[in-house]
Amino acid sequence: MEPSTAISGRTSPRQSTPAALSTKAHAAAALTAAALLTGATAPALALDGCLVLLCLAAPSWRAIPQCVPPITQLWRDLARGKAFPSCGMSGGANSASHAWADAPTFCPPQYTRVVELQSGTYYTCDYAGAVAVTVNGQSFARTWWTFGGGTVTEFSPTAKALLGTWDTRFDDDYAAWLASQAPSRPTEPSN
Repeated sequence: MEPSTAISGRTSPRQSTPAALSTKAHAAAALTAAALLTGATAPALALDGCLVLLCLAAPSWRAIPQCVPPITQLWRDLARGKAFPSCGMSGGANSASHAWADAPTFCPPQYTRVVELQSGTYYTCDYAGAVAVTVNGQSFARTWWTFGGGTVTEFSPTAKALLGTWDTRFDDDYAAWLASQAPSRPTEPSN
C-alpha cells in the first residue's frame, strides 16, 4: 500500500517522491526549452493610443501614475522608429502626431545648440522629437522628448486657460534663455 498524508481531514496518496519530482522537473524544462526554441512567447501589447492622447494632454503626465508606463513605452517605441499609436475614439478634432526635431527650424530656441565649425554653422536640438496634441481642433500641447526618456511640454495659451495649472518647465527654460540673450543694439537712423 502507498503511504498517504492527511490534507483537510482526508487522506490522499503521496505523489511527490524524489523520482516523481525529478521526472516532472525534466518535463517542465523540456517544455520550456521547446517553447523558447520555437519562438512561443507572450505577444507584445500595442500601446493604447487613446490613453497616450489623454496622458499627453494632462498638465503633467509624470504626475499621473497610470500614465508613466505607457508614455515611457511611447518614447522607447518612437526612438526605435515605431509608428505613433492611433486612437479611433478621439474624433476628428482631437489627435496627436509625432515629428522629429530639426534644429534650428523645428526646435525651441532654448533647446537649440549652435556649433561653429570651419565649414560653417551646425545646429543641434536637445530633444529628438516632439508629439503635438490637438484638442477640439486647436493646438493644445507639444511634448519634446529625448532618447533617454527626458521630456518637456510646451502648452498653448488655450491649454493654459483650460488647465489653470501646468508644468511650467518649458516656459521657465524659455524665460531663462531669453534673459541670457544679448540685448539687441538699437540702430541709428541715417541722415
